[in-house]
Amino acid sequence: MENQTRLVWDLPLRLTHWLLVVCIAGSWATHYAGIQWFPWHRRFGYAVLVLVTFRIVWGLVGTRHARFANFVAGPRRIAAYLRSGSSREWVGHNPLGAFSVLAMLALLLVQALTGLFANDEIANAGPLYGWVDQATSNRLTGWHGANSNLLLALIVLHLAAVAWYVLGRRQGLLRAMLSGRKPAGLVPAEEAISGSRPWLAVLVVLCLCAALAIAVATAPEASIALF
Repeated sequence: MENQTRLVWDLPLRLTHWLLVVCIAGSWATHYAGIQWFPWHRRFGYAVLVLVTFRIVWGLVGTRHARFANFVAGPRRIAAYLRSGSSREWVGHNPLGAFSVLAMLALLLVQALTGLFANDEIANAGPLYGWVDQATSNRLTGWHGANSNLLLALIVLHLAAVAWYVLGRRQGLLRAMLSGRKPAGLVPAEEAISGSRPWLAVLVVLCLCAALAIAVATAPEASIALF
C-alpha cells in the first residue's frame, strides 16, 4: 500500500491549472513589456478566458473531485477547519482551498471579461470595445487595473499557502497536481476516479473557443479616432 497510488485529479483539470499559470504570467509580462506586445497580451487574455470558463463548466460536468458540489464549503465549514488546525491531507480540496479556488476563478473571470472592453487610451483596445461607449470602456479599464491588484494579492496568498502545506505540513500538493495521483493510504478506493474524460474536455474547449471566436469576429470595429 505504501507504494500504491490512486488517481484524484484528472488530466484536463491539471492542464487547466498549469496553463493558467503560464497565461497569467504571460499576461502580466506582456502588459509591462510595452505597447508592441499588446497583441500577445490579448492572446493570453483569450486563453485565460477560455481556461477559466472551461474550469467553471468542468466544475459541473467533470470528474468527482473537480466538481463544485464535491468540495465547495460554506463559511461555517471554513471557520471550523481553521479552528481545528488539522494537519490531515484531504483527498480533494480542503475547505480553505475550496474558497481559494472559487475566489481565484471569480477574479480571473472578471479580469478576462473586463479586458475584452478595455482600452489603453493610446491606440489599443479590447476586441469587444466597439460594443460600448468610451465612458463605459474607461470604467471597465479601471476595474481591469484594480482587479489585477486583487488578483496579484490572491496569487501571493495562494503561493504562501501552498508553501506552508508543502514545506510546513509535508503534504504532496505539487506532486499530486503534476501526476494527479495521491498515496492509496490517503484515498479510499471509492473516492478515486477511474479516468479523465479527455474527449468531453476537448469538446467543451472547442465549443468555448468557437463561441469566443464568433463574439470577436462579429464585434463592431473600434475606431482609433475614439481614443
